[in-house]
Amino acid sequence: MNSEPEDTKSQLTQNQETPTKKKKKKKKEKHRAPPTPTPTPLPLPLVQGKAKVRVLHGNPQKAPPFVGYFSSGYDPLRDYSGNNSEGSDGIGSTRVRAYRSQKWPKRVQMVVSPSQSKVDFVGTNYSGEATIGQRYKYALGVFDKESQSLKIVPVACDRVFRLEPKVRGLDVADEEPESSVKEEISAQQKADKMKELTILFGTKKSIKEAKKKHSLNQEDNPKSQEELGGRIKEVKIKKEALESTSANIARNVPPYDASATSPQEAYPLDKIILQGEWGFLEDIFERLQVGAEVPTNTYPTFVCNRIHKLQEIQDEAEKRTLSCIFSYITHLIKYKDQHSMDGVSSAKGHRIPSILSQKFSTIFSPISKRLAADKIDLLISYVLVLALYADEFRTDPSDIAKDLRMSPIKLRVHYEHLGCKLSRKDNLLLFTLPLPLQFPAVRQKRRR
Repeated sequence: MNSEPEDTKSQLTQNQETPTKKKKKKKKEKHRAPPTPTPTPLPLPLVQGKAKVRVLHGNPQKAPPFVGYFSSGYDPLRDYSGNNSEGSDGIGSTRVRAYRSQKWPKRVQMVVSPSQSKVDFVGTNYSGEATIGQRYKYALGVFDKESQSLKIVPVACDRVFRLEPKVRGLDVADEEPESSVKEEISAQQKADKMKELTILFGTKKSIKEAKKKHSLNQEDNPKSQEELGGRIKEVKIKKEALESTSANIARNVPPYDASATSPQEAYPLDKIILQGEWGFLEDIFERLQVGAEVPTNTYPTFVCNRIHKLQEIQDEAEKRTLSCIFSYITHLIKYKDQHSMDGVSSAKGHRIPSILSQKFSTIFSPISKRLAADKIDLLISYVLVLALYADEFRTDPSDIAKDLRMSPIKLRVHYEHLGCKLSRKDNLLLFTLPLPLQFPAVRQKRRR
């Protein structure tokens, strides 16, 4: 019982002694070193009562402010050169620069270079702390004592730089750590991620389409190749239709009827020259009606050598049909010259009716003002079929070969693809169209 109050008394005396000792120490410290004068802050009620607060919102035409902080404890306001003269200030001799990447414009680098130092402070918005997701918003406040105004400017998360010391002259500042750099995702990785997201969160239809697309893209998978081979074996193939389509594509011929009984039915004229096109092909017929001559520099040699046939025909409908065929041949040859290197000068100034020009561009589809090789063969086939009509299906290839700028030997191959046969009459080589049509066999290249 008597021990308890003694303990309490001793505790009280200890508590009373400790503050007295602290006071003595403080008094001794005051005598040793006078305290440095600290600037007295403005009273808080004065600022709140008179200061004008203005919030500046972001402007896309102006660059937002950059904020940098030194993780090493460096003070840019302090003079580290040892010069204590008045007016010497560290911020005036510090150089601040910002660099933007040309390849990735969103990447910015901030460099602070103090004078009389070999160390630069470098910060980026694409490495280090900047790669971590930011959940905070920052703002920069500037207080003007004279006008008693406070301006607050929002600062984006990617404009806050952690400045790390780097030795000047070394390439350490330019190197980026592999783990912190956001590398560009390849197309395959992006497709894989989209597939995973579709399987997790997509609808049944989108999941089904994704699986179907994935199965079609599995070219190197042996299992998918076996399944595809089995499905192909189950498909029934019509050999006759396949042979006819492949032969038609290889020959590049106009519309034809293999079961025709007359040459006019073999290559129907109404499928080559449509009904609405005849009215735009009467230029030669109108010249003959007036009695004007057909200029040789405007029309091909094939047409000029056969104008006498038109003059000998008495039936007006037959004369009109043949003259329209000659005009159609002329437009085809000029269209070929307009889209070739060696015939542009001869086709200069020639006007093709718009209805025919649209039809030719659809059938022959020129690419970059040039015709493909298969389209040139198709155009030549159209010309040769109309030449057979003009010569009653017994034609001499010498003049039409000159107009097409080809040798008669090369032109012979095109006639054979149309089903024509070569015959000789009075020392002249003529191509005829025997019936039924017999096309040459399509030669397939052997696999090595």
